[in-house]
Amino acid sequence: MQEDQVSQGAQDAQAALTQLRAYLAQEELTANARLPAERELSDLLGVSRGDLRKALAILESEGELWRHVGKGTFVGPKPVEERFSIAGVSGLTNPAEVMRTRLLIEPEIAREAALHANSAEIAEMRACLKGSRQTRTWRQYENFDNRLHRTIARATHNTLLLALFDTLNAVRRAVVWGRLRDQPVKPPSDHHSFAEHEAIVQAIEERDLDGAAARMRRHLQSVRRNLTELREAAE
Repeated sequence: MQEDQVSQGAQDAQAALTQLRAYLAQEELTANARLPAERELSDLLGVSRGDLRKALAILESEGELWRHVGKGTFVGPKPVEERFSIAGVSGLTNPAEVMRTRLLIEPEIAREAALHANSAEIAEMRACLKGSRQTRTWRQYENFDNRLHRTIARATHNTLLLALFDTLNAVRRAVVWGRLRDQPVKPPSDHHSFAEHEAIVQAIEERDLDGAAARMRRHLQSVRRNLTELREAAE
């Protein structure tokens, strides 16, 4: 009996998929045309909403449809702006991918900053270094950390690089690592980033392109290692 039910369920799901494909072909819907709501569509096709959802998921995986939560289901492949929205990417990536991407991009940003940074930008970096050492909370420290890394990106004087950095940084902040720090409430005086940030800024100020890239890479490797250790300790 149970095997018969499973077989019938598979047949129903396949029938729903066939009906949905036929509907899309007959209607000759244009790209990005919105389909009727699930309840209406299931009535039109004569299938259950559960089987319809399975059929929609299959066609979405094949690139025949795309869905936007709260807006509906649309014909065709998902538009680039939908695939690469901050919320969309954040929901598909993870902290490990974010760190790998930072390691690919930010050392080269530091290299470009060493070539192009002006005195005002270097002064801003130095102000971030000083402020980060004086913070009373992790949140304050993270604000200075963000400000420093963005100043380095801005110092490339490359609009596209800065836009790429801002996108990466927005995704990074949206991806939840979890609040893993219990104590202390602020970075310790020997926090690894203090010396690493200082070394990066020093290389940029000295126009040491290779040194800036290498020091940024070492810094991000330290960040990745510490975050991994914190996550493992919390599990």
